[in-house]
Amino acid sequence: MTALPDTSEPEYASLADKAYTAIRDRLIMLDIPPMTAIDDVALARSLEVGRTPVREALKRLEIDRLVISYPRRGTFATAVDITDLAYISEIRVQLEPLAARRAAESSGTAALSELVALADTIDEIDVRTLDRDALMRWDLHVHRAIYTAAANPHLEDTLIRYDNLATRIFCLFLDRMSHFDQHVGEHSGLLRAIGDRRADEAEQRARDHVIGFEKAIRAVV
Repeated sequence: MTALPDTSEPEYASLADKAYTAIRDRLIMLDIPPMTAIDDVALARSLEVGRTPVREALKRLEIDRLVISYPRRGTFATAVDITDLAYISEIRVQLEPLAARRAAESSGTAALSELVALADTIDEIDVRTLDRDALMRWDLHVHRAIYTAAANPHLEDTLIRYDNLATRIFCLFLDRMSHFDQHVGEHSGLLRAIGDRRADEAEQRARDHVIGFEKAIRAVV
């Protein structure tokens, strides 16, 4: 059985960081459904932190457009609006290729070897046997590995934010998609192009991947 990405809890700089990461992941994976009221007391209890770190996390998540606060009403998970797909894709189609090119051109040998090893692992997976959560973890893991390899923290932060929003849309429509395995399978070729320093190819594969994602979602809406 192929191992899934390591999801063990990392070291956090603060309790607010721990709360932010945990709540963000629940929002991305729709474990907190869109438009649901956020119960900060229940979240604090489940995360074993105080309410202050949770409130700090929610402020950051509002900047990420994953939650929205209303005076006297409280904080809610944002809606997943299909009309946002075009806006998100417009940004990702420019920045994902840039990250892929930077990774191919600037990464050290060790980092590139890790991307190729990740491609090898993906090739061994029967994507059709993965449940939704496992599939989404792989998708997030691959994209974040490329963003890190691009070695531009500002680009990485921006891409993570928009990939998170795209993943919420992916989660919402995944059950309707008949060829989601093809989308995940594209990761292998992209990772290998980066690992072999084929920057032009990596850039084009990343662009095609984003465009293909948008087309796949629109086909089932």
